[in-house]
Amino acid sequence: MKLNIKSFALTCGLVWGLGLFFLTWWIIAFDGATTQPTLIGRLYRGYTITPSGSVIGLVWAFSDGLIGGGLFAWIYNKLSGSRNPVDVHQV
Repeated sequence: MKLNIKSFALTCGLVWGLGLFFLTWWIIAFDGATTQPTLIGRLYRGYTITPSGSVIGLVWAFSDGLIGGGLFAWIYNKLSGSRNPVDVHQV
């Protein structure tokens, strides 16, 4: 079975981008906004646990997930296409 690279990449981008966006708002709701440096903030320039930082994180995470998901699907398709599939109906 092969993966649709565009669909998989878009799904990964949306899941990672929206996940980071909602996680940021979850932290803001319980702990308040802060501009203290975070691990993700070191990777995604401009990301902080603030309302504007959540949008910046959404953009960075979407593009990161899009590229990572596309790369994963492409590698998966290359590796899965190199073997001869076994036909389970030939018994």
